[in-house]
Amino acid sequence: MSGKTPLAGKVAIVTGAGRHKGIGRHIALTLARQGADVVVTGSGRPPEAYPDDEKAMGWRDIESVADEIRAMGRRALPVVSKAADAADAERLAEGAKRELGRIDILVNNAAAGRGRDRVPVIQLEESEWRRVIETNLTGTFLTTKAVANEIVKQGEGGSIVNISSILGRQAMATSSAYSVTKGGAILFTQALALEMAPHKINVNCVCPGLVDTYRMEDVTKPGPIRDMVMRTTPLGREGHPEEIGELVAFLCGPDASYITGQSINIDGGRVMI
Repeated sequence: MSGKTPLAGKVAIVTGAGRHKGIGRHIALTLARQGADVVVTGSGRPPEAYPDDEKAMGWRDIESVADEIRAMGRRALPVVSKAADAADAERLAEGAKRELGRIDILVNNAAAGRGRDRVPVIQLEESEWRRVIETNLTGTFLTTKAVANEIVKQGEGGSIVNISSILGRQAMATSSAYSVTKGGAILFTQALALEMAPHKINVNCVCPGLVDTYRMEDVTKPGPIRDMVMRTTPLGREGHPEEIGELVAFLCGPDASYITGQSINIDGGRVMI
């Protein structure tokens, strides 16, 4: 490693970072531990929509994540921002630059929650298809456009990491909308990497497998679904959000300066099978 705080002096934006048991929060915390000041975004979900464990601990979504970052001695800026809203994306980029002085890192983690989209194509409602496409693809595009413009203007390089999924590599039944968006994120990463390379901005993609988050509790809890997934996962366990955070932080650091345009699986070997 290049030091204990390889991201000292950097400013990162992590979208979709408000859930206590979520990938986005752990990405934000890892970036902060490695020295970065962090902007964390959330969609402004109402407290009554929080899972029971968050309610019990008095969780406050992105405000709580920002407090955790500040407790490390870093600056934090919580911003309510809807990924697929162009005006919100512009306000996010402008606010981060104004409040924290610069932007060096963008992590596109915000994604549509699992809902009525997880059905066969012939049963999939157009509204659900559009909901997933808008958040996962259009939201990534709009946020990237706004933030990357600021990074380019600085002229000092930077890093962009898109969070995809192994379902963007290998679709499964009832995942059509989600898989299309996550496969799209992989190709978006490649195109963007080519465009950003002259500006010394690295662009990469992380493709998690099954990770122990709130959204995946129906799969990670003991039972036949988990058993099936474990049978096709060589390492025989689910991933942890902290592990995703460490990989993303590495891709944003100096030791990954020669890596761009790559989509990296972190899935216990499942896609290999």
